[in-house]
Amino acid sequence: MSNKYTYSTANLTDIELKEQGNRLFEQRKYDDAVSCYTKAIIKNPTMATYFTNRALCHLKLKRWEAACQDSRRALDVDSTLVKGHFFLGQALSEMDYYDEAIKHLQRANDLAKEQKLNFGDEIASQLRSARKKRWNLKEEKRIAQEIELLSYLNRLMAEDTQRQVKEVRSSSGLSETEVQSKVEELERQCENNSSELHSLFAKVDERRRKREVPDHLCGKISFEILSEPVITPSGITYERKDIEEHLQRVGHFDPVTRVKLTQDQLIPNFVMKEVVDTFLQENEWAIDY
Repeated sequence: MSNKYTYSTANLTDIELKEQGNRLFEQRKYDDAVSCYTKAIIKNPTMATYFTNRALCHLKLKRWEAACQDSRRALDVDSTLVKGHFFLGQALSEMDYYDEAIKHLQRANDLAKEQKLNFGDEIASQLRSARKKRWNLKEEKRIAQEIELLSYLNRLMAEDTQRQVKEVRSSSGLSETEVQSKVEELERQCENNSSELHSLFAKVDERRRKREVPDHLCGKISFEILSEPVITPSGITYERKDIEEHLQRVGHFDPVTRVKLTQDQLIPNFVMKEVVDTFLQENEWAIDY
């Protein structure tokens, strides 16, 4: 940043510095915006939004740790700040801390509903993404464990076959021809067992590759698999209990489109119900998704 620019901001108030930072952010001059927000924070460290503004700049610059720090400082000032939880959740998700990320994204989603703030599908989309990333991470760990188990079982079979071969070779009551015949039989049996084991794990692999729940089968409020889907006049499908709770507690509008909505306008989505039921029949593991 130039000396002229530094001089021009020297006598600005914290609010003027924040507004200058906003203008720089709109121009995608994120580093300069960070500098303005920093100066605003120095002058007034009690404004939580200054920290979230700077956190958003860090997110744009992919400085995840810095975004976490600013978001936490914002929440220290105001624990009900939606953007504080939202930006913290995004940064944590990028750092692979999915459990904590989901906690803050869910909190942001709940607070946005309570405060009747319109974030559209932005928070919900991030929450679905974090949940999917956590699921995929668990799947990768499970795959690694299965590969390790397969190797271990193969090793046990090989060791057992070697032990039996050794016993046969040391037997004094068998001719050389009989020994050779039994050794070949043991090795053949070991090979067959190994082949069957690989075949079994291959079937597991095939089912494992299908272990993913499509987003459209999950509710847009709870993000869980739909059990009683209903559709709104806007064409959005929700879990019945979730959308009814939203209408009662938050307001009579569609959470995604913000169009006016009442409970009597909800129509059972039988097509989606059939799709979900078919998916669960073919993928029983998804019940625990």
